[in-house]
Amino acid sequence: MFDILQQKPNDILSIGDLLDESFGKDRLEKTAYRLRDNINPVAELCFVLRDGGQLLASLQFWPVLIKQAQGAELEALLLGPIAVQEKLQGQGHGIRLMQHALEKARKLGHKRVILVGDEAYYKRVGFSRALAQGLTMPGPVDQNRLLGHELVPGALKNIKGRISRITRSAE
Repeated sequence: MFDILQQKPNDILSIGDLLDESFGKDRLEKTAYRLRDNINPVAELCFVLRDGGQLLASLQFWPVLIKQAQGAELEALLLGPIAVQEKLQGQGHGIRLMQHALEKARKLGHKRVILVGDEAYYKRVGFSRALAQGLTMPGPVDQNRLLGHELVPGALKNIKGRISRITRSAE
C-alpha cells in the first residue's frame, strides 16, 4: 500500500514534472490555471502518493469564489490538478487520493468543491454536472465538464454564479 502524505515544499518540482508528463506543458494555458495565478493552494489539502521516496501521484486544491448575481460571494475549493504516474493509472490511486482529500476538506469545514473534468471518472467520488448546473467559469471551458461536489448536503443547491479567483496574492 502506498502512503498518502501531505505535500511538502520540496515536492513542487517533482509534481511539476508529473503534471507535465500527464497533461503536457500547455496545461498552463488552461482557464483553471488562471484561477490559480499568484494564489497559494490550500496547503492542508494538497497531498501526494508515495512509495518510499518516489512520488507516484499528486492532488491540489485552490480557493475560489462563486460570485452570485446579487453580489454575494461564496467560498469554494477548486480541485486539481490531480495526476497519477501513467504506469499506475486505472488502479484506483487517484480515487483513493481524492477520497482522502475530500474527507479532510469536509473535516476542515469546507462546503463545496468544483472541478473541470470527466464526469464518468469523478462521479465515483461524488462529483456531478447537475451540482454545477448554475455555475459558469471564465474563459474557454467546456461547461459540460464543470462538475460540483457538496461536502455539506445542499451546499450547491440553487447556487448560480461565476467562478472567480480569490483576489489576495500568494504570500
